[in-house]
Amino acid sequence: MEKFRGTGVAIITPFNQDKSIDYNALERLVEYLITNGVDYLVVQGTTGESVTLTNEEKKQVLAFVIKVNNNRLPIVLGLGGNNTQAILDALSTTDFTGVDALLSVSPYYNKPTQEGIYQHYKAIAEKSPLPIILYNVPGRTSSNIAAATTLRLANDFKNIIAVKEASGNLEQCMEIIQQKPEGFLVISGDDALTLPFIASGGDGVISVIANAFPKGFSDMVNEALNGNIENARKLHYQHFEIINYLFCDGNPAGIKATLKVLGITGDTVRLPLVNVTAATFEKIKILTNKII
Repeated sequence: MEKFRGTGVAIITPFNQDKSIDYNALERLVEYLITNGVDYLVVQGTTGESVTLTNEEKKQVLAFVIKVNNNRLPIVLGLGGNNTQAILDALSTTDFTGVDALLSVSPYYNKPTQEGIYQHYKAIAEKSPLPIILYNVPGRTSSNIAAATTLRLANDFKNIIAVKEASGNLEQCMEIIQQKPEGFLVISGDDALTLPFIASGGDGVISVIANAFPKGFSDMVNEALNGNIENARKLHYQHFEIINYLFCDGNPAGIKATLKVLGITGDTVRLPLVNVTAATFEKIKILTNKII
């Protein structure tokens, strides 16, 4: 699964001021990302505000991105949740033409045990027609996928090909990297930790910041993957300061503010999310202009 090594981008869903989907902006964004050298696109992840899209909107957005992409980059589709049966039903009814893999977040709110998490992914793996990337993000799910559970899934199911690790726990990530089966990818879910993550043996990132700075951040990832740590470190610190401001008032409000500064999309979000504060927007504007 080398095509998922490098920089994936969890793309936003641009909205018009009336909250409808801005397909013109979405096309600009996809072209911007492809032109600037990212490795794959992730559609309808957290950053895409998938939880506030209707089922019909999800189908339309996916179809639109597939059309604009025109087979230039691999596409990963976010398909997860806390109702295992609902995911299994979706696996039976969704047209996955043009999709290369699924990114499936660990169940949230229910707070299952490690055995529950394992059985959840086991059921998905046995039903899925596509490779699966596990997604561990305890800050959103209130439930961590332990390293032992990730490794158990990686060893038991050949179509579970990777984990996006956003636990912020580098020791846990290193345990997975050290013990993973051959070919299993360990992908950073934290932009700020991507450099140390790759230096520890990780395989890349599914990034938020790369929506706005695809070339610079992809160059950093590639330098790190190629062992050019000094070059990677310089690029890392060029982007490091702004990362905090992308998340301090919520994601994707921060990255949408950055894209507005760049003139690529607007910054409209859907409730319950709101725009960043005026102070945060000004800081993002200053730091964005500093980077470009």
